Amino acid sequence: MRIRAGLTAAVTVILTAGPVAGLAHAQSDLNCSDFAFQEDAQAELRRDPSDPNRLDEDRGPDDGIACEVLPHRNAVSSTASAVPTRGVQGGAGGSTAPADFARPLGMGLTLGALGVTASYLVRRHRRSVGPHRR
Repeated sequence: MRIRAGLTAAVTVILTAGPVAGLAHAQSDLNCSDFAFQEDAQAELRRDPSDPNRLDEDRGPDDGIACEVLPHRNAVSSTASAVPTRGVQGGAGGSTAPADFARPLGMGLTLGALGVTASYLVRRHRRSVGPHRR
């Protein structure tokens, strides 16, 4: 019975700790093909100058210009409509970071699940002991 109770508690903690882990907010590797315009790639390079995505990888030495092969916004006709290829991450607005309530909500869910599990285990223990041994 103790093994089952411990396993139940461990699974409960693992399942409810997901929002706290922050893994859902990990950003994948970006390539030049992920951007419609050079300015979008340049903004990403400015956001993280260490260039983990290797956006500034032309034939010469690193010159600080990302994805030089992409078209510039001012070179595109004003009648053509530009569609961002990466949605929020491509500059269409929004946020890529966790919301302000994500961590407190995750902690609340974790503590609530622990409380429910603990009360279940106490109730089950009391039933197995019986009323004559209290």
